[in-house]
Amino acid sequence: MIQVLGHKSPDTDATGSPIIWAWYLTEVKGTPARPVLLGEPNTEAAFMLRHWDLPKPEIISDVTADDTCVIVDTNNPAELPPSINDAKILAIIDHHMLVGGLKTKTPIDVTIRPLACTATIMHDLIGADLARAPRAIKGAMLTCILSDTLAFRSPTTTAHDRAVAESLAADLGVDIATFSAELFAAKSDVSAFSDADLLRMDSKEYEVAGKQLRVSVLETTAPKVLLDRKAALMAAMPAVATQDGADQVLLFIVDILNEEATLLVPNDLVKSLAEASFPCTVSGDTVVLPGVMSRKKQIIPALKL
Repeated sequence: MIQVLGHKSPDTDATGSPIIWAWYLTEVKGTPARPVLLGEPNTEAAFMLRHWDLPKPEIISDVTADDTCVIVDTNNPAELPPSINDAKILAIIDHHMLVGGLKTKTPIDVTIRPLACTATIMHDLIGADLARAPRAIKGAMLTCILSDTLAFRSPTTTAHDRAVAESLAADLGVDIATFSAELFAAKSDVSAFSDADLLRMDSKEYEVAGKQLRVSVLETTAPKVLLDRKAALMAAMPAVATQDGADQVLLFIVDILNEEATLLVPNDLVKSLAEASFPCTVSGDTVVLPGVMSRKKQIIPALKL
């Protein structure tokens, strides 16, 4: 059976897109598939599963040479199982920059498009067959798009992402503003997570000037809840960095409603990086970056030392 998997620390798109594509492969293409996760879904992804009555996919830690896989919402080996290059990879469906490092046994289908969400790409690939999809699959698709676009606030949003989401919402009878408020409230509820959990919850590995960085983003409608934990979060950074083989953890707290990010600045390295990367002067242990909403489009491309 084909395993459809997204990246580690699964967010809504990395949880929902495997479910969507496994349904398509199984029910439309007649090739049995199942979604799997590479970790516990975050609170927003868990809300999606509850809201649309979708079972949580099995969580796996690795794959083997006997496994057949489709990779979605990433093409970065660092975000995938350690043995991913041993498995038979059939396809990649993604919307991130091409990283390199994956190896396949045969030629494969690769679809990488400059859209805000993997689920939008899947909408286009599925085409007219989406009419056969149950309500929960369409609901997962809508939820993924609203999550990745921050309800169209993110600069990654394209007119096509918005059109697809609005069409799905109309089909499902969902009010986007109301549903998004519920979705982001779930995203913002981090009370059950440790500081280390929060630093890893939505993070990517990235290298800048020889420094290995864990670039973490927490999107929220309640930034004060996270900023009240500022000292504890910064105190947890060294251990998380050491355990994960990084030189530094960068944490950006994205205020969805005010459309800005706050970067925690625990030391001179982060201060230098912030001032080199963004039009800002750091005078304390945080710096506000107006308009910064997207790691993919505004943070990662800007980082320099």
